[in-house]
Amino acid sequence: MDKIREKIMGISKDPVLLVAFAVAVLSMAFVPPSKSYFDYIDFHVLSLLFSMMLVVAGLQKAGVFGCIVDYLLKFVHNTRVLAFVLIGVCFFCSMLITNDVALITFVPLGMLALAQTKQQKLLIPIVILQTVAANLGSMFTPLGNPQNLYLYSVSEMTMGQFLGIMAMPSIISFILLTVCLLFIQPEEIQPSTEFKNKTEWRKLIPWCVMFLVCLFSVLRFIPYGIALMVVIAGVIVCDRKILFSVDYGLLFTFIFLFIFIGNMKNIPSISNALSALVGGREIVVGILLSQVISNVPAAMLLSKFTMNYSALLIGVNLGGLGTLIASMASVISYKLYASASGAQTGKYLAAFTGVNILFLGILCGTMGLIAGI
Repeated sequence: MDKIREKIMGISKDPVLLVAFAVAVLSMAFVPPSKSYFDYIDFHVLSLLFSMMLVVAGLQKAGVFGCIVDYLLKFVHNTRVLAFVLIGVCFFCSMLITNDVALITFVPLGMLALAQTKQQKLLIPIVILQTVAANLGSMFTPLGNPQNLYLYSVSEMTMGQFLGIMAMPSIISFILLTVCLLFIQPEEIQPSTEFKNKTEWRKLIPWCVMFLVCLFSVLRFIPYGIALMVVIAGVIVCDRKILFSVDYGLLFTFIFLFIFIGNMKNIPSISNALSALVGGREIVVGILLSQVISNVPAAMLLSKFTMNYSALLIGVNLGGLGTLIASMASVISYKLYASASGAQTGKYLAAFTGVNILFLGILCGTMGLIAGI
């Protein structure tokens, strides 16, 4: 009961959830509740999202991600390589475990690694670049973040089409991150032997099987309902406590946003105005709207007023750069940094905003040149 109460208290303090709830209730004044509300809700997206959150939470609890970092750090001999490892795991792992989980997992490990190697001076740049890496790496796959999973579902793209759209911005992002590492002086450090993350590999087998079930469901080889039942059954058998560790606030946020957006679609004046605003400007509007309401709600709202999903996909993913709230995953790493001893939050926010605007400007400019060519 204590865990349930703690979970409810945590959900009730989620600002994005509260705003989503408020706008959903407000929209009901214009479109009264009815059975049609059920048609607003995309149960496919919710099932896939819930399944993935359960499986990733299980893998995280089993310690597999910590073991990955421990292994990589055995080969670290200088600060530049250390930065590459800490930033690289965020970039590549976010493609499969989502950007927020990548940051929750690897930012604390990065902070610990920097403390043990006495490189705290690199804390702000490393955490910022980890955040940027997670947000940019996650845009490559449908599994990388909630807006990708949503747009992949509603657009009915094939996996090949999705990867083809996001390949170029992902490659450019990796190149930019690599260039940033050149500004970190390669000071010699001793390879880490301090970490002792352990996991029983035999226990990972059911979690890996469940992850494959989720992947096959995303690829539309397995019906999402069957995948959800398999995952829930597997979690109950393997570790039912996992059911209390997932982010239910995100699921409710999606439900409230589905209601709000569905109602907006049914108000002719608003629907027509938004359709006229978005048409042909999906990338620009996606980026700008993400800065003020974050990219997940922006993707869900704008998807109802355009059929150009490829442009919208690029817009809301690039829109995760910029302000701290442009991607809610960025808030996670900020809170983790702010909790550290001696944290300089003002310096962090200034540097974070500057780096994000720089990345956003270069990516937009480069993508614009490529599109022009």
